[in-house]
Amino acid sequence: MTPEERLEELERGENPRLILRLPSGFAVMAENQYLQGYSLLLATPMVGQFLDLDEFQRHQFLTDMGCLGEAVKNATGAARINFAIYGNVDPFLHAHVWPRFEDEPSERRTLPPLVMDESFRSNPATVWSGEQHSLVLALIRRELERTL
Repeated sequence: MTPEERLEELERGENPRLILRLPSGFAVMAENQYLQGYSLLLATPMVGQFLDLDEFQRHQFLTDMGCLGEAVKNATGAARINFAIYGNVDPFLHAHVWPRFEDEPSERRTLPPLVMDESFRSNPATVWSGEQHSLVLALIRRELERTL
């Protein structure tokens, strides 16, 4: 699915991983939940990178990213939240929001999430499913709605 198709699907409310529409984009749960609550903020309208936004839009995107991070932290009980904006693989503006937990194995605890070993990040047991992850999604949504 192209980024444009993904955003159209979200606009229509057809993506089950949609958490909430925010002023700067869509908050969604990631396709793989190797860190329970891992979420993304997908900018809309779609732009190539953060620097393509004007000053107001930049402020709004970062504010929304922070609100999403706070909601993920509160909903999951995470010890901290990691944030990242890359755009090298999917060349449109999106932010990663990763919850980090005290009980993570010591060999992973200080690693950036994208450099964790592939067997951990691609574990089929952690692929998003409504049955397994809808409660966390609902908790994140409730926390987000309280801050807006």
